[in-house]
Amino acid sequence: MGAMTGMDIFRIPLERLVILIVASLVIFATMNLLPGDPAAVMLGLDASPESLAALHQKLGLESSLPARYLHWISAFIRGDLGQSYIYDVPVRSLIGERLQSSLPLILLAMLMSLGAGIPLGVIAAAKRGTLLDTGLMGFLQLFKSIPDFWMAMMMTFLFSLTLHWLPSSGFPGWHDGALPALRALTLPAIALATPQAAITARFMRSSLIETLSEDFIRTARAQGYSRRGVLWRIALPNALIPVLTLAGIQLPVLVTGTIIVESVFSLPGCGKLLLEAVNQRDIPVVQNLVMLIVASVMVLNVLMAVLVRWLDPRIGTDPS
Repeated sequence: MGAMTGMDIFRIPLERLVILIVASLVIFATMNLLPGDPAAVMLGLDASPESLAALHQKLGLESSLPARYLHWISAFIRGDLGQSYIYDVPVRSLIGERLQSSLPLILLAMLMSLGAGIPLGVIAAAKRGTLLDTGLMGFLQLFKSIPDFWMAMMMTFLFSLTLHWLPSSGFPGWHDGALPALRALTLPAIALATPQAAITARFMRSSLIETLSEDFIRTARAQGYSRRGVLWRIALPNALIPVLTLAGIQLPVLVTGTIIVESVFSLPGCGKLLLEAVNQRDIPVVQNLVMLIVASVMVLNVLMAVLVRWLDPRIGTDPS
């Protein structure tokens, strides 16, 4: 394992800072240049010009776009996410409340994706060229092609409406215990994880087959290792490194997938909140929530790259 210094772990490459700045500009421009008046959405079509002007002043919409951008991004850096136009509560508390379902959903979907995809990929690689390998790859290609919303509806029909095993919608919260909450998240997590598990399995198969053709594998066999020992003790740990890199790439897909899945299953999460805020032109919620998602994904990708580099120092010294 490669030795890592504190500077290696905590430094953020300049390219990622540039990406964050560009992302903030795109997010701000998208929300503030779209047609429609947030004040008119809040007050209704029959609002008087005086009421609209007063609300514009209260919300800071009278300022110029550059001034509004600088005010927003400086407040975001300080941790001040502002006040929701529609819900009239601090955006920070609103997002924190919705994370109680979104964050466990994303983590559970990631665990399911890796927990199903890695073993299936190993089985397919170990049985390469057999009927089992061909059939498994065919099913995986099918599941990879299914959209999240269609998978969500099929899961609901099968496991909830037909078999009555799991609830079809809603989230009871964690105050009633972990089991009811996890039962409510199971179907959404399966719908979210299934396409990604198929991608992980195919990638795992390719990575393991490529690893099994390396010279050090032939050396291990010459030293007397059994086929099973070579596969599980030597080839698999090395083949997992590219799969971890893939997991970092899949993370943004899981995050964006929650927008659809949470809407289908009526989960009070950040994905559903974002969709509602966009429809209602709740600019503080949309701007800060999307910016938090971009920043969080970027930080997690950096940490994943650092982990991969620690596992395999041959990859290089640049975590970006």
